[in-house]
Amino acid sequence: MRNFIKRGIGLDLVAPAGGVTAGTGVKIGAIIAIPSTDAAEGETFNGDTEGCFEHAAATGQAWAVGAVVYWDDTNKVFTTTSTSNTKAGVAIEAKLSAAAVGSVKLIAVI
Repeated sequence: MRNFIKRGIGLDLVAPAGGVTAGTGVKIGAIIAIPSTDAAEGETFNGDTEGCFEHAAATGQAWAVGAVVYWDDTNKVFTTTSTSNTKAGVAIEAKLSAAAVGSVKLIAVI
């Protein structure tokens, strides 16, 4: 196919203000990515936009497998709260409300 560019699972992106830290989610426009390396503001980094990750999650929320999760860009956590957050994927493991980490499958959504 002549117009194919790439699979798009990992994208080369430009780090926003404050830069990015490997393993900590970042929102760029409607893209939610997990950077594979640290990058200073303005530097190019590779970020995974699909796949399964353990990541900081909002406490006080219990998640069931398959629950829709959103990216809370203010607190840099995944949450089940949709208001003011960006849809990011689904929970792939149950999470107790006291847990500060959740397992998420990122799904590129718009």
